[in-house]
Amino acid sequence: MREYGRQNTYHIMKILFVMEYFTPHIGGAEVLFDNLCKGLAAGGNEVTIITSKLNGTKEFEISEGVKIHRVKVPLKGARYWFTFLSIPKILKNAKYCDLINTTTYNGAFPAWIVARLRKKPCIITVLESNPAMWKESGFQGIVMWMHKLYENFLFRLPFTRYVAISEYTRECLVKYFGVSKSKIDIIYCGVDYELFNPVKANGTRVRKNLQLNGEFTYIYYGRPGFTKGVEYLINAVPMISKNINNSKLILILAKDPKSRYEDIIRRIEILKIADKVILLEPVSREELPDYISAADCVVIPSLTEGFGLSAAEACAMKKPLVTTNICSLPEVVSGKCVLVEPRNAKAISEGVIKVFKDDTDIRALKLFTWNECINRYFHVYTEIMSEEDFRK
Repeated sequence: MREYGRQNTYHIMKILFVMEYFTPHIGGAEVLFDNLCKGLAAGGNEVTIITSKLNGTKEFEISEGVKIHRVKVPLKGARYWFTFLSIPKILKNAKYCDLINTTTYNGAFPAWIVARLRKKPCIITVLESNPAMWKESGFQGIVMWMHKLYENFLFRLPFTRYVAISEYTRECLVKYFGVSKSKIDIIYCGVDYELFNPVKANGTRVRKNLQLNGEFTYIYYGRPGFTKGVEYLINAVPMISKNINNSKLILILAKDPKSRYEDIIRRIEILKIADKVILLEPVSREELPDYISAADCVVIPSLTEGFGLSAAEACAMKKPLVTTNICSLPEVVSGKCVLVEPRNAKAISEGVIKVFKDDTDIRALKLFTWNECINRYFHVYTEIMSEEDFRK
């Protein structure tokens, strides 16, 4: 079990979290809330989660002191169904909580509705808040318009407090949605520095298993979502291979969303670069540092990022990083790095080549610990509870 710092308790809190996806679903938000919830539970608080039921998961379980209720939803459009089908379970569990913490996007509205009905404070953790990101979403026409409309509606609801995961995200809330700065707290996500420790990682084992013998390797890991820019990295592979002999891309890619995954596979086939790409299934969090250690650099080609957990993890591993210079990423990166223009395969290839030639920038060290993250959330909760008691 991970070790977390115990919070300075106002009292033992009963906190209800509402989010459409939770582990074992893959994503930065899932990592954030997995650590936050277990950390709060380790501090003696009562923590309950309402989330979607994924294939192979239980409807109810207790994991490291955290109670997890999973709502059955149709597989197609699961996150949208969760918005409505989750309300009865949220309503039942909210009766016994002190406050509700939700997050963008589909869990936020039912959490807010129930909070109003139960007269409970409701905090929203905002992962991204830039209307421009919908242009990168793959949605078109009325579908994209409806998503933008929902986002605009959501952020104008009177949540008790907003938690932004970066300065960039806070500025977007203020600029695009008129949220008062006084209602926004910036709390960065954490990095598990014990896990993402270059001294402990065994990259040699991975290179041996992948039959890599001195090749220059660069790695991407995560989901092939529309905002992740993986297609630009794939388009850069021929240019990288032309300039760096025997170079290989280690591509650890989730299969969700399916259409995006299939598009990446087609690109690899069309470009005839299958021999330049080592395509792998997602690996466990515990194994991931070994794979990062096995690579010569990490590539983050994102089109938008609210925080950039993968970038922070790469920096913790002291790996050279090639990443786009957009949104929150310049806030997060440290060490050896090359910031490149987004949506630009040539820029990505030039960035990787710079790493190969050891021609990188060096940025000041930045640390993002889970203890700091958890304690700051707890501080927000205690402030809110103090305000609520005063009102009573």
